[in-house]
Amino acid sequence: MSGFQEPLKASPEYQALSLAVKKRRLPLGVLGLAGTQKAHLTATLCGELGRRALLLLPDEATATKLTEDLQTFGLRAFLYPAREFAFHTETESRSHEYEQRRLRALTAMLDGTADVVVCSAEAAVQRTVPPEILRRHALTLKKGADLPLSTLLETLTASGYERCDAVEGVGQFSVRGGIADIFSPGNDTPVRIEFFGDTIESISCFDVQSQRRTARLDEFSLMPGTEVLLPPAEELAQKIEALAASLKGKHAAKQKETLYNDADRLRGGANFGSADKYLPLIYDETATVFDYLEKDGLLFVCESANCRERAANAVKLLLEDIKALFEEGTLCKGLDDFYLSEAELFKLYEDKGALYVDNFARGSFDTPVKELITFTATQLPVWNGKLDVLLEDISPILQKDATVVVFGGTGKSAKTLSEDLSAEGLTAVYFPLVPNEFPHGMVTVLPGALSGGFCYPHEKFYVYTYGKTRLQAGKRSRARFKQGQGLHSLDDLKKGDYVVHAAHGIGIFDGIQKLEVGKITKDYIKIRYAKGDVLYVPVTQLDLVSKYIGPHEETGRTVKLNRIGGTEWEKTRSRVRSAVKDMADQLIALYAKRQSIQGHAFSPDIDMQNDFERRFPYDETVDQLRAVDEIKGDMEKPYPMDRLLCGDVGFGKTEVALRAAFKCVADGKQCAVLVPTTILALQHYRTILNRFEGFPVNVEMISRFRTPRQQEKILKDLRRGSIDLIVGTHRLVSKDVQFKDLGLLIVDEEQRFGVAQKEKLKELFPAVDVLTLSATPIPRTLNMAMTGIRDMSVIEEAPQDRFPVQTYVLEYDMGILVQAMEKELRRGGQVYFLHNRVETIEKRAGEISALLPDARVAVAHGKMPEEKLSDIWRRLLEGEIDILVCTTIIETGVDVPNCNTLIIEDADRLGLAQLHQIRGRVGRSTRRASAYFTFTRGKELSDIAARRLSAIREYTEFGSGFKIAMRDLEIRGAGSVLGAQQHGHMEAVGYDMYLQLLGEAVSEEKGEKSPVRQKECLIDMQVDAHIPEHYIDSLPQRLAIYRRIADIRSEEDAADVRDELRDRFGEIPRSVEGLMDISLLRNAAAAKGIYEIGQKGQAILLYVKELDTSMVLTLSGAMRARVSVADFGKKHIAVKMAENQQPLDTLREIFSYLTI
Repeated sequence: MSGFQEPLKASPEYQALSLAVKKRRLPLGVLGLAGTQKAHLTATLCGELGRRALLLLPDEATATKLTEDLQTFGLRAFLYPAREFAFHTETESRSHEYEQRRLRALTAMLDGTADVVVCSAEAAVQRTVPPEILRRHALTLKKGADLPLSTLLETLTASGYERCDAVEGVGQFSVRGGIADIFSPGNDTPVRIEFFGDTIESISCFDVQSQRRTARLDEFSLMPGTEVLLPPAEELAQKIEALAASLKGKHAAKQKETLYNDADRLRGGANFGSADKYLPLIYDETATVFDYLEKDGLLFVCESANCRERAANAVKLLLEDIKALFEEGTLCKGLDDFYLSEAELFKLYEDKGALYVDNFARGSFDTPVKELITFTATQLPVWNGKLDVLLEDISPILQKDATVVVFGGTGKSAKTLSEDLSAEGLTAVYFPLVPNEFPHGMVTVLPGALSGGFCYPHEKFYVYTYGKTRLQAGKRSRARFKQGQGLHSLDDLKKGDYVVHAAHGIGIFDGIQKLEVGKITKDYIKIRYAKGDVLYVPVTQLDLVSKYIGPHEETGRTVKLNRIGGTEWEKTRSRVRSAVKDMADQLIALYAKRQSIQGHAFSPDIDMQNDFERRFPYDETVDQLRAVDEIKGDMEKPYPMDRLLCGDVGFGKTEVALRAAFKCVADGKQCAVLVPTTILALQHYRTILNRFEGFPVNVEMISRFRTPRQQEKILKDLRRGSIDLIVGTHRLVSKDVQFKDLGLLIVDEEQRFGVAQKEKLKELFPAVDVLTLSATPIPRTLNMAMTGIRDMSVIEEAPQDRFPVQTYVLEYDMGILVQAMEKELRRGGQVYFLHNRVETIEKRAGEISALLPDARVAVAHGKMPEEKLSDIWRRLLEGEIDILVCTTIIETGVDVPNCNTLIIEDADRLGLAQLHQIRGRVGRSTRRASAYFTFTRGKELSDIAARRLSAIREYTEFGSGFKIAMRDLEIRGAGSVLGAQQHGHMEAVGYDMYLQLLGEAVSEEKGEKSPVRQKECLIDMQVDAHIPEHYIDSLPQRLAIYRRIADIRSEEDAADVRDELRDRFGEIPRSVEGLMDISLLRNAAAAKGIYEIGQKGQAILLYVKELDTSMVLTLSGAMRARVSVADFGKKHIAVKMAENQQPLDTLREIFSYLTI
């Protein structure tokens, strides 16, 4: 990092500072340095002295910026965020992301992998786990080391990890035989550890999605999953009871009751959501982040007056909460010490020798200083990406032989920038890494960005930077949620779930049964049908069974069961098949017609387009880039585009659409953006103005927010062609709106326009390119089936979350919710309170107003007129409403960055996908957001609701994303793309079967050979073919593997499954190998027209519909007297087993002759 250190080391002020630090003349004061310069000073001082540092800043937003700046300067910097303490016993569970980030920073301080840790004043004064206890729980596991598996399991449980069947999120572990899977908060991927006895034989990373190993490791550091590490239940229960016995005073009775209840819950092994309140009791000596700073570590306190004020406010707010909690009996004397006092904090500044780094002098510092050093440095504004502005700034400086460094954003844009500067006649060099010395009189261009530029005029050192808006710290590669993957998964199949059997229709899953046939044990799946019929399906045929996915779970309707042997299922299937065929016909006819119309072929990208795209301040996701390429490709074709762009809320569809809009305008055509509501029009208009700033594009909006006179002028300009891009509601489709030369129409939230409106658009603009955006996620499988029909781009990958949303699942308790709302309002934020019943919503709003008299409360629901709703959204955006009591209408609302607390009543009634989408409405700014999912404890939760809540609870634990139930997404997604009629057909046969039929219809219509629906072959022989329980203990996982084996079609498939089994569960037992052999033979048999293989005594029977003479001749020629034929009744070929031959070996022998 010396390239950046040299200029500062040359300054006399820095030399004086370095000397004072070496001689321990501390605390000392440093003045004259703003944001980025503080990071530069820290990096230089730590680099020169070889010491580590702790930085205190007033708030988390500036702490985050500074962490990123330090990382850009090449330091291993960690953010130590503040955390929320959960004191209420009612909290069923909550997410631990912030605790895990804190633990990551503390562990890095302990093991020396952190050069710098940055925290806000509030985080610094919060008490946490002492270093020696964290050290004890932070294990390092090495390959070849001895460690009994039981010891590892005890450590994991004590460290707050949760045991589960398959690891899918942070803080989970699972054990299968001698294999342990662990997802430690300190790692980006989970780890699989294989034991041989008590020795660690191997350590590997593995992929959450496929559960297969990826890279091998030699060692692995295990970090606790939570900050409050519970001692054994009995030990803590005794401590709690001893505390209860010592209580006196007026609230003692309530407090004792709470404490005794908690002690009982602990002994009963209940889920303990409120361990935080026992922090002072669990640890004899609590610690703070200061205790983790090594003896000669540097302590920087930046803007100390603000730090003091923020810390004091945090303590004050907590004391207010504690006072209320004392009265209601939740906390008591002895459970009230969670923050450092001001006196303790100042003493730590004194002991650790603080360096106060302030921009301006503000009276005295918090403790007396031994020296005061003032730097001469200037903060430079962030460069906005315009080349002429940069040239204006740097050309005169270069003439004075100064050193200029420019951070150009991504590697790609930095390279382009250095080429552009060279083209303008400047000497510019691009370095992918920071050099040891910067060349004088030249421009050095580097990838990356800082939060601001700076310069030291005396040293002639200038640093410019492109704007940074992206949080880079703590990136975790999230498991991509692959829609459609869960379709075949029987993993979450439970007794009582509906299933679809390809041949017999819809039934109810009734568990796995072991049946013994001729001394051989085999597993069968039991399915109950109408009229008490029962079907036993051999597990080798599991690929014929799929879970029934339909809207019954949401609506509570029962699904009609089929009868075995009835014709009804076949009729239903045929009906759906013909409906699907009609749909494929219509769509393909439309497609052909569109390709015959002559449209405008846009020219390839120009330089200005690249410039526009380079200014996107975030890193694009792979999906975004792919969608952009697909759209541009369509625009350059000579016929009109009709593409659908799908992606969840906040996945970056707008940016993709704006790139297409820019391409259209650059070609001299006009572009129109059609949105469903006036408020969305306003939001898009602001976004577009912001994004197109500095480009010669004239943007306008037409909606109710424009006066009649303004509207008249806009329409006139539109006709003349002086408006390039217009945003509007359906007012755009009115007769009086005329374009001079419309090239592209973008329709946003297409699911909210009626079919008639969409048809009208196509009639009005038959030759215009159309791009439709939909927030409804389309399942990948459906997407594949439809790709042949409609052009679709899908954005499945979520952009990196800025901050996870702190999520709580708790019993509905207005007292706790009022506290949550007060807390948000105190920090100047706004609240969404979701009450999903229009009849009682006003009453609920009245209750909230009575409890919070100073809050401005408003109501929003879907039955309100459009004008009134628009007005409410506007008032919310402009901060005139504090609490919005609303229905699920906020799902499709506008972004309100200041709304950062979300409360949902009866969360168990909403689908998971819906909860996920609504939760995405908060946490859209740099502020930390909280979501409270509440349920009514008193009532009997339905089985589905209970399941859904436990899933929410699971996915609260492990952040966003991959735990969202695919079922909700699949149904919601499929419904809106297919329309109501098709949705009905989907209900009739279930989602899986529907997709299969749709896929076949499309390939037939396109003239492709559709996969022949061959009759499956049933194998029922005396072969030991099942998965023993000792090999795979968990039923859902056993089912999933049965399904994987039943899907084997070739030797490659079998090899892949073998790899996976060895990887995940260890060596493969013989009975499982038997299963795989049967799967392979079954496919070979079906291909030969054999529909069943059975065994009678020592003979193998091959049942066929029609006898194939060549097959009989081949077999009798090869196996002589062992072959006999039955040409009547159930026609079959019988083959006797040779002496000492196993049934499977005979079968292999038969097919070795048949496949020659």
